[in-house]
Amino acid sequence: MIGTLGIDTSNYTTSAAVYSPELEKPIAVGRLLSVASGGCGLRQSDAVFAHVKNLPEIVSAAMAQFSGELVAIGVSARPRDVDGSYMPCFLTGIAAASSVAAAMRLPLYECSHQANHVAAAAYASGNPRLLERPFLAWHLSGGTSELLYVQPDDAAIIRCERIGGTSDLAAGQVIDRSGVMLGLNFPCGKALDALSLTVESPLKPAKLSVKGLEMSLSGLENKSKALVEKGEEPAKIARFVLETVLSSVVRVTEAAFEIYGKLPVLCAGGVMCNTIIRREMEARFGASFADAIYSADNASGTAVLTYLRHKRAEESHGN
Repeated sequence: MIGTLGIDTSNYTTSAAVYSPELEKPIAVGRLLSVASGGCGLRQSDAVFAHVKNLPEIVSAAMAQFSGELVAIGVSARPRDVDGSYMPCFLTGIAAASSVAAAMRLPLYECSHQANHVAAAAYASGNPRLLERPFLAWHLSGGTSELLYVQPDDAAIIRCERIGGTSDLAAGQVIDRSGVMLGLNFPCGKALDALSLTVESPLKPAKLSVKGLEMSLSGLENKSKALVEKGEEPAKIARFVLETVLSSVVRVTEAAFEIYGKLPVLCAGGVMCNTIIRREMEARFGASFADAIYSADNASGTAVLTYLRHKRAEESHGN
């Protein structure tokens, strides 16, 4: 069995994964970075330090589950595939992946964190052939909330073009900030999700600004703060926040269909692990989702893209 190792070092998770077509799903191992109680994020310097500590153990744990032979190494080297996209935390992954590739005399392939998310969700949801045709992909997380038009690409396997999303706060930022207001530990997505499901009579979601394919979510933070100060039931606030995010996402998706046609929809990113959002997006649009481990930050897509790119390079060299 041959496979590829992928490494991803986002601002909140250290992760490594191994992919082989002979595996049912990629082997994925990750660890959330610790955030102080009451905090709403990490400084880049703290994230870099945490990744340096975590990477040896995380990579070892992934490789311990793979009995085959590695043929290439991959790494998420930047947040997105646009000029100027950069975050220091990804340098730790580049350093680790480069060292492994050099020591094993294997080729190194770089991709973006965003392309990693899209590929991971496509493969883990059982729809790998999505990568062979145009489709729409939502990438909703703590740092990014974008609607992407994804097309096949000869060099990089896929090309992700931002066509819409948030004009201010990311969906994950609003969810985390609202959760911290309610006394939840950061990151708050999982706890807010569980809390929201306990409501019997939810509040009506707010109708936020949506212009074309751009949505504004900053007003939601103010509305949730007002509800907290009013003394509203925490579970109702949790449900209100999630259903308001969902409402904006649905409106933008419908607007995209008017422009691009009813393309397949893939949902990736930690926010898309939410029960209410997933249920509604599946019902309305037949959207594809991966299990939480492959939807939240992980390196599976990097390992997949590395395998596909290496295979294409080998075939090209053979011809």
